[in-house]
Amino acid sequence: MDMLFIAKCVLAYLLGSIPSGLIIGKLFFNTDVREFGSKNIGATNTYRVLGLKAALPVFFFDAFKGAVGVYLLASYGPAHMILGGILAMIGHNWPIFLGFKGGRGVATGLGVLIALSPLVAAICFAVWGVIVYFTKLVSLGSIAGATLVPILMYLTGESWWFIGFGFLAAAFVIGRHKDNIKRLLAGKELKVERVKGDE
Repeated sequence: MDMLFIAKCVLAYLLGSIPSGLIIGKLFFNTDVREFGSKNIGATNTYRVLGLKAALPVFFFDAFKGAVGVYLLASYGPAHMILGGILAMIGHNWPIFLGFKGGRGVATGLGVLIALSPLVAAICFAVWGVIVYFTKLVSLGSIAGATLVPILMYLTGESWWFIGFGFLAAAFVIGRHKDNIKRLLAGKELKVERVKGDE
């Protein structure tokens, strides 16, 4: 068995496990984002708690984790690229550093998607942006964007490996949003609004 391959798989997971929202919140703002809003460590809740100045670096780093996961295994072929991205998403969703309680994998999944198919990533991000702009519901935009991934992979002529990734990624994201879906149906979902002041 290729030990280098195994090491890269472990590295993809560990990189995905780095809780950027928690680190940035505590290091630069003396705030644990898990104590406010949705109590999630992702970019959306970081925005609610700390604002754009904290949410942007969290978003970019979480996306970076996904892209690096793909590139770590790129030399092994398309299937392994997908594996690297999935491992990064697993790390973000179930991080070893936080007792396997992490985020919902949207930004990390976007990073994986950017590395695999920039065109599909751009379309999904645009759809997400339009939905969030008009509804202020990040979860709704994320679910819609994730649902589009396998469809767009097929329509843009990507390989069956990438289409399969689209279905798996959509299942990941939608599954992680099951509580959000319940709140959306009940009209009780949190909007992307600040829960603390702009101090």
